[in-house]
Amino acid sequence: MEGDGFFTGKKHFQDSQETIQDEGIMRATVQKQDLTCQGSQETTQEGITDESNEEEKEKLALMRATVEKQNLASKDIDDLTMRRFLRARDQNVEKASTMLLKYLEWKRTFVPKGFIAASEVSNEIAQNKMFMQGTDKKGRPIAVVFGARHFSTKGEEFKRFLVFALDKLCARMHGGQEKFTIIGDLKGYGYANCDIRAYIAALSILQDYYPERLGKVFVINAPYIFMTVWKIIYPFIDQNTKKKIVFVGNKQLHSTLLEDIDENQLPEIYGGKLKLIPIQDAN
Repeated sequence: MEGDGFFTGKKHFQDSQETIQDEGIMRATVQKQDLTCQGSQETTQEGITDESNEEEKEKLALMRATVEKQNLASKDIDDLTMRRFLRARDQNVEKASTMLLKYLEWKRTFVPKGFIAASEVSNEIAQNKMFMQGTDKKGRPIAVVFGARHFSTKGEEFKRFLVFALDKLCARMHGGQEKFTIIGDLKGYGYANCDIRAYIAALSILQDYYPERLGKVFVINAPYIFMTVWKIIYPFIDQNTKKKIVFVGNKQLHSTLLEDIDENQLPEIYGGKLKLIPIQDAN
């Protein structure tokens, strides 16, 4: 697991009046997918053998036997995918098996065609709020999300858009990479953008159906108003995910991003070289 806690220290906050400055939260230290996405890996069986110890391989074999007895569709799940579910449940075979079976049922009902088409999420796409370009120093694809461009839509379109976007990110993973990086830009964020129900739904989909996919989240340009939202959604974030969230102050923005992302892979708007590509146009 990456990260030393969801805050890297007070220095990220002290230089910006617009950045969240609640001292209690700043001092707090965090304690301790879709078959299209899951199948996008090109790593061979040898790859998983190299990175899994004997105990984990035994647990993977037991987990596969357990889920295949209950759902034949699990035979299509590769070992890398199964390993992500196992690691998401801290090597507990019973809990990981339950999690995977829940995922398979969700996949059958929520994504029956195996993918979400752009035509199904046209209202969300029209908000022009999510982009993708470049990779970080670990080879993880980068997505940029503009929180001030998000507005609530009816029904389940936001959930479908999230799956659409996550599948796009997963499709760009190569060479055995299994994670992605997010830059969440909250510049201009206000009450009109607050959508607690959507945020909690997003956490549920990410944590329950795309386990071990998130590498790191940089939250930037966070206004004080976001503190109220953060306090509400924080209890819904699991411990492993909390460790991967880093709030960055304005003056440290460029230097902090460069610690993880080379300049030639960083979006232009953050001092890099790449133009942002709308998520629906990313290949």
